[in-house]
Amino acid sequence: MKRIHTILALVTLAGAGLAMMSFRSAHTVVAHRYMQITTVESVVAGGFARSRMIATDKEGAVEEVKLENFYSLSGINFQNIRFNDAQITSKIEAYANEGWEIVSVTSNFTGAPSGQAMNNGIVISRYLLKKAE
Repeated sequence: MKRIHTILALVTLAGAGLAMMSFRSAHTVVAHRYMQITTVESVVAGGFARSRMIATDKEGAVEEVKLENFYSLSGINFQNIRFNDAQITSKIEAYANEGWEIVSVTSNFTGAPSGQAMNNGIVISRYLLKKAE
């Protein structure tokens, strides 16, 4: 009888151990590729500067897209801002359709020194994307 109890206890422990192992999550490491997209948008009066969106992957391949300047000769140009928004959104959507996802976005403005008119400078935004390999 004692032998039957021992065997039942061992079978129960073995079954409990197998059950516990079945709930273990499989830890798989997923390799990712990263890509950096940088937008440089000019805030120069008269529209005499250049604005671009540049996408660079880890192999160094570069894709450059022309953007419009924020200012024209008549001042701030909202049509140009809408055009840039559409270009950037379209490019990010195309990358998302290829499996890329945005990890982070960082923006900064550099312009005229303190006390001067803020009608020159650049707005830089960086988008870090990743994609599972």
